[in-house]
Amino acid sequence: MNNRVDFKVWGRYALFTDPLSKIGGEKCSYHIPTYEALKGIISSIYWKPTFMWVVERVRIMKKIQTESKSMKPLDYGGGNSLAYYTYLSDVEYQVQAHFEWNLKRPDMEKDRIEPKHYEVAKRMIKKGGRRDIFLGTRECQGYAETCVFGEEKGVYDEAGELAYGVMFHGFEYPDESGTNKLIGRFWKPVMKNGNVEFLPPEKCLTRKEIREMSPKPPNSSGLQEEGLLNELD
Repeated sequence: MNNRVDFKVWGRYALFTDPLSKIGGEKCSYHIPTYEALKGIISSIYWKPTFMWVVERVRIMKKIQTESKSMKPLDYGGGNSLAYYTYLSDVEYQVQAHFEWNLKRPDMEKDRIEPKHYEVAKRMIKKGGRRDIFLGTRECQGYAETCVFGEEKGVYDEAGELAYGVMFHGFEYPDESGTNKLIGRFWKPVMKNGNVEFLPPEKCLTRKEIREMSPKPPNSSGLQEEGLLNELD
């Protein structure tokens, strides 16, 4: 199957929020991007309900450094509260991912044309994506371009192994899992010489049910009527 893409993404700031840091109303970023954040980035570059993106690995290209900012987030009771957010600054990553058919969407079976989606994905990476790219949160604008995973020198190429303990992996949504639940996945990543190999979602054994959720996929008949089902660019 020819469905794997490589791309580089970078930005001035990133915030891959550690859920534990949100308890007090503040946010602190993980040192490395989460699977869910990278899946969101490649989905912003190119996505259709026919398939799901699976992130395989990420390479940390620049030094991990943080910067704190005072913020005024909206308060649920009205007005604003005061908080400190800790961001990653001056980030750059190489990412490798591939797509798999979403078998929970049998109505999209006619759109399972691998060469078409592969070529469109490559063109969208060259163009920097179809939608805006965010590095974790909306205020962290990101930019993408093509690359060859493993090329160029990274700051952690000879850094050895570093374990990060329990970390958020990603969400399991009803339209992909086939269950009426939103589930959070967790894992224990290890960075080896700047590379992080992601566990496939189905191999993440630590899971937590967040809430009941019903899938509300777009209607494929509507896509057919608008000529989007067989879109080529």
